Amino acid sequence: MMLPVRVPKDSNFSTPRRSSTTATRVLMLACTFFLAACDAKILSPEDRPADVPPGSPPPATPPTPVTVVVNAFANARFYVKPVSNAKATADQWRSTRPSDAAEMDRIAAQPVASWLGEWSGDVGAEVSRQMALHEAAGALPVFVAYNIPSRDCGGYSAGGLSASGYGAWVRSIAAAIGSRKAVVLLEPDALAGMGCLDAAGQSQRVALLADAVNTLKAQVGISVYIDAGHPNWQSASTMADRLRAAGIDRADGFVLNISNFATNASNTLYGEAISGQVGGKHFVVDTSRNGLGPGATWCNPEGRALGRSATATTGHPLIDAYFWVKAPGESDGTCGGGPSAGSWWASYALGMAQRTTMSMLGNGNLYASR
Repeated sequence: MMLPVRVPKDSNFSTPRRSSTTATRVLMLACTFFLAACDAKILSPEDRPADVPPGSPPPATPPTPVTVVVNAFANARFYVKPVSNAKATADQWRSTRPSDAAEMDRIAAQPVASWLGEWSGDVGAEVSRQMALHEAAGALPVFVAYNIPSRDCGGYSAGGLSASGYGAWVRSIAAAIGSRKAVVLLEPDALAGMGCLDAAGQSQRVALLADAVNTLKAQVGISVYIDAGHPNWQSASTMADRLRAAGIDRADGFVLNISNFATNASNTLYGEAISGQVGGKHFVVDTSRNGLGPGATWCNPEGRALGRSATATTGHPLIDAYFWVKAPGESDGTCGGGPSAGSWWASYALGMAQRTTMSMLGNGNLYASR
């Protein structure tokens, strides 16, 4: 039934007569609008999909995809090198200096990263050799790529390739790893120390790092962490800017404290500050020599100790691993009475081991391979 429309007497408005069919259509239209306002929808039999029974609720909205961060170090077995400077020294001292040999064994028993540079020769062949050793032990390979142009800005560890040579070098590493699982820690000090370069040199450096990240991440099994210095060098905001330019968005994270002595507490605060500015990226901390924190100098400081042994059980959601990146006992350079950078210095290694307590080493890695 159609309701009458009341019209003021003084109005010139006249209402045309509507048929009952028209009225029904108006009423149906009103009902449709009412149901739509209640977020409902009526489907006629011909509009309803054949596989959806009448009365079924509308399909649920798909959940927003969640980005899953994969920690390459988690549950991994870490490789303990059967041949190392620490092991050779311990064997040499075993009969004549048994207590010192036991201290050196503490270093030899820990997993340490494998460094790649000009000393590696054919880097593709060296990486293939290392991959075979790690695979035989069921262990995760952890490499340090250290060969960028103007490396260490002419300091104690001066060296590096040309820009074109560097790109080819990184591609050789990526090809040798292939689709297998490995971690690459990319270029210690390259970003934190690039202030020694002019504007063109800095632009080239971040471009080379970004290309290296892309090259390595093109292989599905490689996890990449870009070096971000340590807490006592650049501000967190400066490092975040440099990491973004170097492709941190495509990397797995960043690494702190390589070859340095800053404490885990200070690295944690620094890493949190950087992570908050680069999309929540995770990080790794080099703990090889930070058991007693920093000394009076960065280069072969006296009185230092070994730090937390390799583990992915860090107790912090952003720290993927504590790992010995720098091999304790390898000199920082010809300073403080040390030999050339990278050379073995047994007396320095012994002093660090003697000053190390079990609490400094922590529980360590339960999956270490001997």
